[in-house]
Amino acid sequence: MEIKSFNKIEKATETGRKELFRIGTALLFIVGIMLYTSQQGLNSTDQIMLVIAGMIGGYMAMNIGANDVANNVGPAVGSKALTMGGAIIIAIIFEAAGALLAGGEVVGTIKKGIINPDLIANSQTFIWLMMAALLAGAIWLNLATIAGAPVSTTHSIVGGVLGAGIAAGGWDIANWATLGKIASSWVISPVLGGLIAAGFLLLIKRTITYQTDMISAAKRIVPLLILFMVWAFSTYLIMKGLKKIWKIDITTALMAGAAVSAVVYIFIRPIIHKMADRLENNKESVNNLFTMPLIFSAALLSFAHGANDVANAVGPLAAINDALTSGGVASKAAIPMWVMMIGAVGIALGLALYGPKLIRTVGSEITELDKMRAFCIAMAAAITVIIASQLGLPVSSTHIAVGGVFGVGFLREFIKASHIDRIEEIKHHYDNTNSDEIDAFLAEFKKAPIKKKGILLQELKDKSSKAHLTKKERKALGKVYRNELVKRSALLKIAAAWVITVPASGAMAALIFYTIRGMMVQ
Repeated sequence: MEIKSFNKIEKATETGRKELFRIGTALLFIVGIMLYTSQQGLNSTDQIMLVIAGMIGGYMAMNIGANDVANNVGPAVGSKALTMGGAIIIAIIFEAAGALLAGGEVVGTIKKGIINPDLIANSQTFIWLMMAALLAGAIWLNLATIAGAPVSTTHSIVGGVLGAGIAAGGWDIANWATLGKIASSWVISPVLGGLIAAGFLLLIKRTITYQTDMISAAKRIVPLLILFMVWAFSTYLIMKGLKKIWKIDITTALMAGAAVSAVVYIFIRPIIHKMADRLENNKESVNNLFTMPLIFSAALLSFAHGANDVANAVGPLAAINDALTSGGVASKAAIPMWVMMIGAVGIALGLALYGPKLIRTVGSEITELDKMRAFCIAMAAAITVIIASQLGLPVSSTHIAVGGVFGVGFLREFIKASHIDRIEEIKHHYDNTNSDEIDAFLAEFKKAPIKKKGILLQELKDKSSKAHLTKKERKALGKVYRNELVKRSALLKIAAAWVITVPASGAMAALIFYTIRGMMVQ
């Protein structure tokens, strides 16, 4: 009896123990930062400021890992190409590698030029401003993670810098034209990502899964899709992941990506053919051909994210460190290795401790993903960034990935509704006819490729004297048979979080700046 009671107590407290472990590990990381930054040899006041800034920077890095990294590996986990543990290990390795190998040696002190540094009174005010912006961005990311909403890290920092900047220098300090471009990305990023992901999914359906012989179709198309994926990801990695250590124009990047993809194609084509020969002629089997491309895409996206977005965590910290050591406000600040390590380790810890929640949200709680759909989302992430970069459009990798998830979900809804509409029209033409004849036609229609389906429908219409379904009748059928494959509550929650990210982090940053200034002046 007593043993059973102990077992019940252990089960009841299991969740609490896990949460205590997460909090304890996070606190150990923050304490480690505090101890290291306290040994930097500055005067007492500046030393305290650096310690506080380092702790906030570590907190920000963990929140980036908990929220933002989910977009890179979420679709692969949701499609079961990777387990949760495998995805976290891959993301940690490649995020850290991207940050440490390609994160760059300098960083802009004013994120994306959203405020005018000339209107900042002095280095002390600048330090308070950056601390407020960093803390506000971190708190907002923390709140979004708790709510299960993937939001843009960049937008969180932009809002923080804007709010603290206005508090420090008034409304004229803001670069409203730049902010207008950033606001436009709220629409551009998810729409572009969704359209590209849906376009690739439609291409795969029409060229592979809608064909009678899926295996033969897969042998032809999958190597070409991988060729295009390698080209897109190589170009993406050269342009974005390596841009801080290797400056290169788009033409050269595209040519280098094409060379890499051609070499990969030569090796991958016979491998795909051998794998396909062992598969059954159905969609579930063909899905397995996309497993390895998905794993590689998750790794490369994580590397590029680590190289780029680690600056969101350590950029303000590097700027504060530079201001404290030099006594001035520079447009660029060097990133010491200890600062970069805080970013890399913090992102890895945040992902390992709190990342699974957002990975599940992106991977399975918005819409059901298989490997083909996840592949399309990964492709959309790389291609959208390349296109947007050349058009000078500000886009968010978070918004692109989540937009891609919604894009494939809504396409599935449209295709399912269209299929039901066709079936109802067939039944409408066969009204008062033997049910065996209807079943035979439907069986033939289901197996037929797209072109044959169109021919069968036209032949049916030509034979039948019945009127086609009216627009009103189709609309009524749609309401009856509508099958929502995208979770509407998730759509509303995420959209709301995106819209309020900049103003929410801005308002918090202004409040924090006034609080810090009030304490320091006294």
